Amino acid sequence: MAARIQIFDTTLRDGEQVPGCKLNTPQKVEIAIALEQLGVDVIEAGFPVSSPGDFKAVQAVALAVSEPTICGLTRAVENDIKVAGEALKVAKRARIHTGIGVSEMHVKYKLRTTPEKIMERTAAAVKYAKSFVEDVEFYAEDAGRADNEFLARVLEIAIKAGATVLNIPDTTGYCLPEQYGAKIKYLYENVRGIEKAILSTHCHNDLGLATANSIAGIMHGARQIECTINGIGERAGNTSLEECVMIMRQHSDLGYTTGINTRLLNPVSQLVSEKMGVVVQPNKAIVGANAFAHSSGIHQDGVIKKRETYEIINPLEVGVDHSKIVLTARSGRAALAYRAKKLGFDLTKDQLDVAYASFLNVADKMKEVERDHLLPIFEGCVTPHYA
Repeated sequence: MAARIQIFDTTLRDGEQVPGCKLNTPQKVEIAIALEQLGVDVIEAGFPVSSPGDFKAVQAVALAVSEPTICGLTRAVENDIKVAGEALKVAKRARIHTGIGVSEMHVKYKLRTTPEKIMERTAAAVKYAKSFVEDVEFYAEDAGRADNEFLARVLEIAIKAGATVLNIPDTTGYCLPEQYGAKIKYLYENVRGIEKAILSTHCHNDLGLATANSIAGIMHGARQIECTINGIGERAGNTSLEECVMIMRQHSDLGYTTGINTRLLNPVSQLVSEKMGVVVQPNKAIVGANAFAHSSGIHQDGVIKKRETYEIINPLEVGVDHSKIVLTARSGRAALAYRAKKLGFDLTKDQLDVAYASFLNVADKMKEVERDHLLPIFEGCVTPHYA
């Protein structure tokens, strides 16, 4: 039986931390409803103590959706946890996400404290969060650069205090997949009481490895992936939800499944892009404008004959209605004939040769040849079946 991987979406919290991407409450609610329809398991709705607006937004999201767990982020600070608990009172399923830095860099230079104090604050924070909600997630910030033995000791303390989920963030996107996978494996095998909690990945994309690290994490024992729509997030972004979900779907031999309705991936991607004002890069995997577009003549010929020759995903699976044959100077006769037929022209071989010569003259002068450029070319070769 396939192992069920929980999808923890933090678009509304970590994703919103991108400069210029601030969402108002109605926008957060609209995206949260879309995420619920998409089938995510957890929605991290915000950081309640950060502002009155974020507090109200977390409440509004909790009232608007009922299926996913609604999560609020806190530091290992009593007031943070208290405020999050108040914001989450209205949630059908509530989770407080609290934690503290565990790497030498964070302990020594950011927090200016000692490893012993980190362990004390871990226990206190989780215990206090537990007084508000049953479901408490503990994040070990900068775990990617932390000493594994110390990290394991902190996690054991978190479990003993009542943590139900253990988040192992590669906060700076530093780890290589084999390193991150090995860290998860070490924790899975060496943390006492690990069977009482779920290990979670939370990877950043500073080196372009967030998705690879997240997949390495689940392959070594993690059962939750923290991610965002379009991979949006601070600096170079977070793990991309759509990439992880489709990797697990396409590589079914790995033995993992999610509750995501993949046909909604493209619509939700467009919604987030619109509301946050961040254009999705055209070559973005799964949801980019060019993800199912073909301009090379060799590729176009293959796709026209059989889509699977150059597409490992059926675009319909992710909410895209069709593959796109883009006509450029690199396109061949097969693509031109294909487009001609779509426009109602059945060209003979000789007619296609004439049309192709004219097409290349036009294509050399522009990036993409559109319908209005093609019609005069085809009309000069043959009478169309319809206008």
